[in-house]
Amino acid sequence: MAFFLFSTQVFLTLVTCLFFLPIYGRLPMSLISFPPSPLPKGIGVSVERSLVYDVRSFGAVGDGVSDDTQAFQLAWDTACQAEELRTLLVPKGNVFMIQSTIFTGPCKSGLIFKVEGTIMPPDGPDSWPKNKSKKQWLVFYRINGLTMKGGGLIDGRGEKWWNLPCKPHKGINGTTLPGPCDSPVAIRFFMSSNLRIEGLKIKNSPKFHFRFEDCQNVHIEKLIIRSPALSPNTDGIHIENTNNVRIYNSLISNGDDCVSIGAGCYNVDIKNIKCGPSHGISIGSLGNYNSQACVWNITVSESIIKHSDNGVRIKTWQGGRGSVSKVTFESIHMDNVRNPIIIDQYYCPLKNCINQSSAVSVSNVSYSNIRGTYDFRSFPMRFACSDSVPCTDIMLSQVELLPSQQGHLLTNPFCWNVYGTVHTPTTPPLLCLQEGPPLTLPQHDVVPCY
Repeated sequence: MAFFLFSTQVFLTLVTCLFFLPIYGRLPMSLISFPPSPLPKGIGVSVERSLVYDVRSFGAVGDGVSDDTQAFQLAWDTACQAEELRTLLVPKGNVFMIQSTIFTGPCKSGLIFKVEGTIMPPDGPDSWPKNKSKKQWLVFYRINGLTMKGGGLIDGRGEKWWNLPCKPHKGINGTTLPGPCDSPVAIRFFMSSNLRIEGLKIKNSPKFHFRFEDCQNVHIEKLIIRSPALSPNTDGIHIENTNNVRIYNSLISNGDDCVSIGAGCYNVDIKNIKCGPSHGISIGSLGNYNSQACVWNITVSESIIKHSDNGVRIKTWQGGRGSVSKVTFESIHMDNVRNPIIIDQYYCPLKNCINQSSAVSVSNVSYSNIRGTYDFRSFPMRFACSDSVPCTDIMLSQVELLPSQQGHLLTNPFCWNVYGTVHTPTTPPLLCLQEGPPLTLPQHDVVPCY
């Protein structure tokens, strides 16, 4: 009897396997349930085993004309509330038009936003809904553990925004004309953490391409960012009040800074960036409207800056407070850059700027292995430091900058109230740098940042 029961169980098991195996073989892998994998420690989400939510399943059309905003919001909300890792898929071969919208967290688990198709906003200011903000397009708010990646394209359709009469390149000698001027940031992350942005292509943003505010633990890699050289305020990546940031292995060509670092940023590592045409890689501007700004522990290395207005720049307004310190620029090649090395504590793009005594202090800045060519019409090195708060601990070694056109003599560097050390002879010679620390202290208290 026992043998009969055992044989019956074996028979039923074999029948069950033979019956259901072909069904499982025909099922999409996304519909077969697997035990959840633990989320990896660190930045973003790197595991791929997740249920895929195609935005078309939530009503997105993807014809480049229909408004797919509601479908994207529904797909996001569904994936965000899932207990396990989910992938929100923007499929290849489709163009999705999305209005200005906010993707809100926190989500219950990690989330992958995979862009394989094309995403774009309405075409210019006249097509922008009147009830939608013209300062931002796609906003990710209070997100923890998001990976945004894919081989698709984010097209900001910025040309009509750049041509608003208020834009500085439209008037004579940089003058502006009256009229509305708000232009949307393409992608904004606000109060978010553990983010990984990888492999995306983004072009022609109306304003900044990426903006990170009040974020922490951000990893950015293998981005391609492109906008015309004369597109105004189209910074590639802007960070503000954001820390523990890594920006690696990316190509950025635009009409403003490739990377701009605002107040409140620290522990930032930028490596292997091909930048230009652009305005270079900048810390600042800082201290505008007499504000306090603190930036420290910034490294830019192993990068190329070409055909740009600036190379590596620190710019602060007069009247500000705070400090910039512990900054390293290392192994950077300059190719026909107008101002390869610049510290400007008199930054003011406005008219009738008045002199002020206070300033954001700049100290402990290192330039090492900076080589290449500069536009002979400008200074290869320019250190314009505050009368009352000198730049201190400026260190240079292996700096070699030559005119980009043959037959032109070396242009002397410019220095004003700057102190530091030249560890190896520079080309051209930096004879204007004052050795050691200043003999007198700043004329006002320097506000400490940490």
